[in-house]
Amino acid sequence: MESRKDIAAEKKASFKFNCTQSVLTTYGDLTGLDEATAISMTDGFAAGMTNMEGTCGALIGADMVLGLVNKDKAKTMKQMRTIMQKFQDRNHATQCRQLKGVDTHVVLRPCPLCVADACEFLEEELGK
Repeated sequence: MESRKDIAAEKKASFKFNCTQSVLTTYGDLTGLDEATAISMTDGFAAGMTNMEGTCGALIGADMVLGLVNKDKAKTMKQMRTIMQKFQDRNHATQCRQLKGVDTHVVLRPCPLCVADACEFLEEELGK
């Protein structure tokens, strides 16, 4: 599969999609979800579940893609552990609040790059 991480990152940079939506809508052909449905079901995942306290929305989107593609809980969980670890290793956090530097005032990774990273790691897992 040709990488779609730049497409997803551009969606986020356009300010028309939140991080979860940017990932999930990019793989609609694999998940079977049309864009409107994917957007509606992920409206509440902006800013780490709307309050920057939770998991990065790009990772949530990757998890949703895997779940819809795999239809296998154990496989999805194993692949998400791998994605989360790679994301943590690269960005030093998986929580929106930490990535955005809410407490430290040091942004670890801008949202479009978090989206690109999640897609990169997702595609690696999808290719297995």
